[in-house]
Amino acid sequence: MKRLRAMREPLKYVQGKDAVKHFYEEMHYMGKKWLFICSRSGYKTCHDGIEESFGDHDDVRHYEVFGGISSKGEIAKFQKMVEEEGIETVVGVGGGSAVDTAKATAFYTHTHVVIIPTVAATDAPCTGLSVIYNDDGSFDKYLFYPTNPDAVLVDTQVIANAPVRFLVAGLGDALGTYFEGRASIQTESPSLEGTGITRVGMAIAKECYKTLRNYGKQAIVACENNVVTPALEAIVEANVYMSGVGADNVNCAAAHSFYNGLTSLGGHSAPHGNCVAFGTLVQLILEGATKEEFEDVQGFCLEVGLPVTLEELGITTKEQIETIAKNACVPGETIHNLAGDVTPDELYAAIVAADALGKAVKK
Repeated sequence: MKRLRAMREPLKYVQGKDAVKHFYEEMHYMGKKWLFICSRSGYKTCHDGIEESFGDHDDVRHYEVFGGISSKGEIAKFQKMVEEEGIETVVGVGGGSAVDTAKATAFYTHTHVVIIPTVAATDAPCTGLSVIYNDDGSFDKYLFYPTNPDAVLVDTQVIANAPVRFLVAGLGDALGTYFEGRASIQTESPSLEGTGITRVGMAIAKECYKTLRNYGKQAIVACENNVVTPALEAIVEANVYMSGVGADNVNCAAAHSFYNGLTSLGGHSAPHGNCVAFGTLVQLILEGATKEEFEDVQGFCLEVGLPVTLEELGITTKEQIETIAKNACVPGETIHNLAGDVTPDELYAAIVAADALGKAVKK
């Protein structure tokens, strides 16, 4: 083995109905001064429950609604607040951008960080990295941290009340975890955090896929009706924890490279997870997956409403596919974790084939 194997995960993970009402009970040991960096919806859905959790305790609670993206300017603004007010713990409340902003703020100020996701659309809450943007909205860098968040607290009633499309996107993001990890360990690629891949990491990734297949449709029905059921609890754990810890400790491959290639088109509106789901089908084509395995994954996508054709992602021309293939194969992309490597021509062919199989099954 070329690298030391390692496991990365949040120090604490708490999930359940009305979990925000137990925030103080679960997190009080992290200090007495708190900065809550909230999305607008995060503040609306979680503020009252969090406040209820503090009861008569006199902790300082500073709530701020952030600007919408995890930009360098936003992070600097919150960093200044932490330093001037002596904040001990930063809490990110909201979607991926709020989460990434809170992680970065805590990292630069050497404080604790707690994450409260309000949607189960990505695995960002549990991972040890943030996507950082310039103030004009353009991509700046991936910021990797030496540790994962101190704690993640997920209120499944909040997730159940969110639009179903976010849960579906989370299913798509989680779908790639096992297949990308399987490809990476076969080529002895490093984990997302740069270490050797562990058996435990792969076991979590595999359990993630099993959970999606067993409970995905039931969880969607629960979310459509704004109720928390065992199936929804299982899928939230898969989307947020298993996918996040799995991805951190295995790696990405072609599915995420497909998404990155698609973003090079500019102006796309398809959710990240939807793109990763189709990218997973593309990866299976590249790997020469059996008919049974491909149809199992494709069937899952159809069952839960994830895309199986390019048109569902807004991709309609040969030139767009060529651009995606070219940019998904640039040096440093995770598609190179696949055995035998992949050229733009090979990826182009796999994209076209996955789309054709999707069109055929939807006739």
